[in-house]
Amino acid sequence: MTQLENAGSPQEKLPESLSAFIEGMQVRLGKSTDIIYRFISLGPLSAVLVFIEGLSEPRDLIQAIHEDASLFHELDGFTTETCLKLLQERTLTLGKVGEISNYTEVETEILAGNTILFIDGSVTALSAGTEALKQRAVEDAISQSVVRGPREGFTESLRENTALVRRRIQNPKLRIESRKLGEQTQTDVAVMYIEGNADPVVLEELRRRLDDAKLDSVLESNYIEEMIQDKRYSPFPTVYNTERPDVTASALLEGRIAILVEGTPFVLVVPALLVQFFQSSEDYYQRSDFASLVRLLRFFCFAVALLTPSFYIAITTFHQEMIPTTLLISLIGQREGIPFPAFLEAFIMEITFEILREAGIRLPKSIGQSVSIVGTLVIGQAAVDAGLVSAAMVIVVSITAIANFALPAFNVGISVRMLRFVLMGIAASFGLYGMIIAMIILGLHLCSLESVGIPYMTSFAPMRWQSQRDTFIRLSRRSMKKFFGRN
Repeated sequence: MTQLENAGSPQEKLPESLSAFIEGMQVRLGKSTDIIYRFISLGPLSAVLVFIEGLSEPRDLIQAIHEDASLFHELDGFTTETCLKLLQERTLTLGKVGEISNYTEVETEILAGNTILFIDGSVTALSAGTEALKQRAVEDAISQSVVRGPREGFTESLRENTALVRRRIQNPKLRIESRKLGEQTQTDVAVMYIEGNADPVVLEELRRRLDDAKLDSVLESNYIEEMIQDKRYSPFPTVYNTERPDVTASALLEGRIAILVEGTPFVLVVPALLVQFFQSSEDYYQRSDFASLVRLLRFFCFAVALLTPSFYIAITTFHQEMIPTTLLISLIGQREGIPFPAFLEAFIMEITFEILREAGIRLPKSIGQSVSIVGTLVIGQAAVDAGLVSAAMVIVVSITAIANFALPAFNVGISVRMLRFVLMGIAASFGLYGMIIAMIILGLHLCSLESVGIPYMTSFAPMRWQSQRDTFIRLSRRSMKKFFGRN
């Protein structure tokens, strides 16, 4: 078997010949134009630098070798071993430098943005850290904006994100475990936790799920979220995500575990509880009384966004006796001439609003917001004037949409939007009795959920009175210590 045929083995040792080394590299990486082979002379020896253009910045490395070029000519008894030693100890001082001896390590280092230096006659190559640090600057968190609090948001750089968290938690017990996921992409993933705070059982279960996650590619943290969540078909998210370093730091201090993925600013946090999706980082940067009021308002908005359309359909279709006479007369007058039943009326308006919402997101920012606002007003007024829907239905749909936007977690808002259509159909078929049964089933479903083995409804089911200090309301920090102790 020829040397080039042997190059098909991933663990193939590096050859001594420079030409054989280049042939082996071209077998593995192809003849892509962005893979640069730069030949250099180290005294009497020939060598080659291999790197990926755009992914590596070997300028300082090449300059350092050129500055020491005369030194390689002056050495007596020059061998490849002395050359490698000289390069490691004197020339390559720009960052991490390591020795590698097989093609698998060479491939990993090059694809990570490092530069490989191979010397003719040696079976060992050097890897120099030359990763290009072109990345988006730290900016405001877009999806979780606050009035008071830190403005920093995560970026697409994994190491930048871990540094943002370490800057807030200067604790020697903060641990980071790195791994690669995705057979094709080999994406860097970091599991971050505080030793002693995180539950060892939960941590071990998370490690098992990550090890079992067989993925071809990982381009965003949702790829991992879908693989580690407990129930695949539940409308409620069991993995929390955030783009704020302060939220991640707070979760780590509470004993949770963060999963950071290269290439995305969204960090996953487990275990996630239902109450966590109604909390905002701003709750802890405001007075406790104001934070409690706003948090109660969020729970109320959740109920309004979920139940208002179905409740309106139920009482106007089956339970008119519950409506005050004056209001009933007004509603009857509005619905006179409307060709559709209340369910179809609400369904049309909800679908129209969902279309406008998606259009506003996809359109350019300069016109997206204007289109969604103007479109809603114009279409709503035109539908009322045309006699397709009643004015009361427009009000109901508008209040529902505004309440949906008040929820701090975007993924819970998506859950509400999906369940709202189901409850509308149940209300149109069975009235309030059907809604009550549906809510009981929904409550049972929530109680059956887990997040990495932790009950999803923790603090409520099972009820933990000590945890009520920071669920529906947030007590002051002094009151927490006085009435509940330090834990």
